[in-house]
Formats: sequence, C-alpha cells, structure tokens
Amino acid sequence: MESLEAELAAARDLDVAELADAIESIGFECTRCGGCCTGYAPDEPGGAPAGEGADEDDGAGSTESGAGCHDDGAVGDADREPHTATVFPDEVRRVADAAEEAFGEAYDWRDVARPMPFGLDADADGDPVGETFEWALATDDCGDCTFYEESDGQGACTVHDARPLICRTYPFSVALEGTSQPMGEPVDEAGVVRAHECEGLGRDVSREDAEELAGALKERAVRELEEAIGVRDTYDPNARDRADGDVVVFDSEGPKEADGGPVRSE
Repeated sequence: MESLEAELAAARDLDVAELADAIESIGFECTRCGGCCTGYAPDEPGGAPAGEGADEDDGAGSTESGAGCHDDGAVGDADREPHTATVFPDEVRRVADAAEEAFGEAYDWRDVARPMPFGLDADADGDPVGETFEWALATDDCGDCTFYEESDGQGACTVHDARPLICRTYPFSVALEGTSQPMGEPVDEAGVVRAHECEGLGRDVSREDAEELAGALKERAVRELEEAIGVRDTYDPNARDRADGDVVVFDSEGPKEADGGPVRSE
C-alpha cells in the first residue's frame, strides 16, 4: 500500500484533461432527481445503513416527524436511512455562511454537519457514542440533506454555490488509495474515474461541463488526502478522556466535540 504522501502526489499529478475525457466517455447530466441528496427506504439503493437518526435541529427544509417525505406518502424517519455526504471542516463554515445569507439567520456547526455515523456505536438510549474521523452534512427527519428542497419533482440545493466537493462531483470518484468512494459499487469506469449509481449517467455532457467536473474531482481527491494526512498528524488517543460529550470527531484541525468545538487540551 502506498503512503498517504505518495497518494497525495499521485492526486496532484492527475491530468484534468484526461479526467474530462473519462467523464465524457461515461456521460453525465444532472436530472435534478434528488437521489444524491435524499434519504432512502431500506429496500432502495443507497448503500449501507447510516445507523444514526436525523438531527433534532434540522435547519432549513426539514419535514416534521418524517411524514409525507417527498410528497409521496413515504415512510417516516424510523424507516428511512439518512443521506450521508462527507464534508471538510472549512466547507462546514462556508455552508454555514451561505445558509445565513440565504435564510437571514445564523447557522451554527450542528445546523450544517453531524459526526459521520459510520464507525460510531450506540448507547442504551440509541444515542451515538465513540469516535469518528469525518463530518457528514446534517439531515432532516426524512433523512434528506437539510439544504435540499424539492418542488414539482425537481430537486435543488439552497446553498448551491457553496456546496461541498462531494456534492459538486457526484456521481464520480477517482480510484486512489486514501480517497473516499460514494456508497455502493461503481457501475461504470474509465481510467481512474469511477461512476456510481445515478440516473444521469450515460447522457451527453459538454466538454466545458466535463472539464469543470474533472477539475472539481481532482481538487476533491487532493483535499481528501490532505485531510487524511492532517487527521493522522493531529490524532490524539487521549482526546475522548477529556471530551465533554460522548462523541469525538478527529479531523485535520484536531479533535472536536459533536458541536464542532475543540476538545479541551491537557
């Protein structure tokens, strides 16, 4: 296995034109179906169960008690798995700023992000406990991204200009060690580019759009590896002993409480 530094060098050497060629050969056009932004029923595609329930403080676009998700009489929050999209610490702050501008009210860390549920355990009350190494975008009671809205069957992001790299690049990823893959196995590939389940695959894509997507895909690969190196270098095995809460998130800025605040130092 290559070191993270070697993989980071490989990510920085990715050729945007070659990535764009691969994206063109696969084809893609967003249909605004909302599949990459929403929760899903257990028998729908969407990957492994996310385990953690929806946040109590949903933020924008929440649906109380999960009833009527997507206006189709869908099951409530107890039967839906939440959308899970990883987000970098600086992206959390950027989304919070964009949401404040869009909605005219302050957004704190918990309004934007939650500890990545994968890897966390649950206590006797079902609340998450343990440590994890990523943040995921917050979700509402339907399991949808809290910044997703839907009208007449068309989905939209209410913080579109500030959306994280994982959102800007879906359904694509690059096959490098240390980079994350969307849930589920790839359904198509070209070179190092992997395409994951999405109804927009196979559609014509302009060269301009392919290059824009390719540039974001390279940026994401580099950022993921930089984040992994930062997590490794700032990891503190004693942080949980000093934490005020039951969950600690280790990111590149150091160990944090679930509300995004730093775990107190020695």
